[in-house]
Amino acid sequence: MFKEQKVVVVMPAYQAEQTLRKTYDEVMEQGVVDLVIVVDDSSRDRTVEIARTLPGAVVQQHERNKGYGGNQKSCYDLAIQHGGDIVIMVHPDYQYTPRLIPAMVSMIGSGLYHCVLGSRILGGYALKGGMPLWRYVSNRFLTLAENILMDAKLSEYHTGYRAFSRQLLQAISYHRNSDDFVFDNQMLAQILWHGYTIAEVSCPTSYTEEASSINFGRSVRYGFGCLYTALRFRLAKMKIARCELFQ
Repeated sequence: MFKEQKVVVVMPAYQAEQTLRKTYDEVMEQGVVDLVIVVDDSSRDRTVEIARTLPGAVVQQHERNKGYGGNQKSCYDLAIQHGGDIVIMVHPDYQYTPRLIPAMVSMIGSGLYHCVLGSRILGGYALKGGMPLWRYVSNRFLTLAENILMDAKLSEYHTGYRAFSRQLLQAISYHRNSDDFVFDNQMLAQILWHGYTIAEVSCPTSYTEEASSINFGRSVRYGFGCLYTALRFRLAKMKIARCELFQ
């Protein structure tokens, strides 16, 4: 609990048998998390088996693979159902350190913000942590374009380390978003559309063999999806074209 608010960590898991327990242990070491929810997206390894041995964790398994966005939808639905007031998404591949959880929780729990991102760009951690140069360059280009089109000033839109208030999750229509990786980007666009301020904290990251990542082809598709989302945001703001994501 943080100021009488229930803190829930959600882990959208896929093929995470090597790092799930390590991530869970460090999450619980932070001393502020009341519940961990693991949603397995039909992994072919021992992810579910390991998840069910984690003390107190709520575990759900998809019978078929629903995609990264579809996994998150299940995560947030369960977090709300279990009374989460502050919800943090932590990838179980240990790419993002759980040690930032207390800081993110305090920023939301104190009423300062409704959304906090762990940014790999702030502090210059991206390249230091092993982010490939092509991915870093595309990250910076997409972020610049999105900031212009959506009139924002974020350091990056593409981090998977995020914290939300219950109020925010119930205010945006995240079920209208894609089931693919662009879900992340669409969700941030919806948050900006509803007038919420997005805070960022500097986050070290580690790219290892166990860390999940999308290949170059899917990265290109994701990039075009991000630009398309930002363009739809701008056209909707200018009342030129309606968009089902922003209603």
